[in-house]
Amino acid sequence: MEVILLNKVENLGELGDKVSVRSGYARNYLIPQGRAKFATAANIAEFEARRSELEATAAAAIAAAEERKASLEGLTITIPAKEASDGKLFGSINNIDVLAAIARAGQSVEKREIRMPDGAFRTIGEHSVELHLHTDINATITINIVAED
Repeated sequence: MEVILLNKVENLGELGDKVSVRSGYARNYLIPQGRAKFATAANIAEFEARRSELEATAAAAIAAAEERKASLEGLTITIPAKEASDGKLFGSINNIDVLAAIARAGQSVEKREIRMPDGAFRTIGEHSVELHLHTDINATITINIVAED
């Protein structure tokens, strides 16, 4: 199924690209989310008429993500946790705990933006967390897990 992308989609294409995707992906994800339209002649003509508006919206989103990256990049957050033996934790520190710690630091991120590919943290020490702010923009923060008194 051919669709035309209304904004950049990670691992698929840029704004305005005409791509071929599976029909379920188009109908269940891309079109309901407003990321694509069916690539009919009428939709392509409508897209070309709105192209400058969509490009301006995309540029504004990238600028906002760059601003957020500047305020978040290099941020170090300390999270106290109960320690077991050998530097291990009772339980773990997951993305919800990281989200709460970032909020306490006065910054705002969404849960879906926190990337922890190795899973939850289970040891005391410094760990890095990547924040996926936009398709092309990532920020890295440091989480310092310390033993609770």
